[in-house]
Amino acid sequence: MTEHERVPEDLTIRRLVSGDDADVMDAADLFDHPPRQPWVGSFLRDPTHHLLVACRADRPVGFVTGVEMTHPDKGTEMFVYELAVAPDERRQGVASALLAELTTIAREHRCYGMWVLTDADNVAALGAYRSAGATAESEHVMLTWDWSRSDG
Repeated sequence: MTEHERVPEDLTIRRLVSGDDADVMDAADLFDHPPRQPWVGSFLRDPTHHLLVACRADRPVGFVTGVEMTHPDKGTEMFVYELAVAPDERRQGVASALLAELTTIAREHRCYGMWVLTDADNVAALGAYRSAGATAESEHVMLTWDWSRSDG
């Protein structure tokens, strides 16, 4: 969100903290999979993990998660872990408001920058990130180790 844009008046952004587990569960429909304990509690207890929920009329309509990552020779940066907005709420300033608040947290925590990884064909996500000020596109390749699918 640029400095000229505003959070829509009927939208509230909550920074969830340890003990706000029920608020995560209230937003379960926004996640890829149902949030599970003890993962929710573990995430919220870590002071370098951030979960923000956007609500309109007390209904969760979006969330963003960020994780501070510190490296010995680079300092601390904010990784935008996930951003989700309810389909009927897209293109109404929710993503911009969430990213603006996460940017505020990153600056409060003295992060030197913020980054995100998304699919090249995810037009909605790319638009949201670009409108929030993200730049420096590149040809990165992501490689993964997936131990959740055990063959043995």
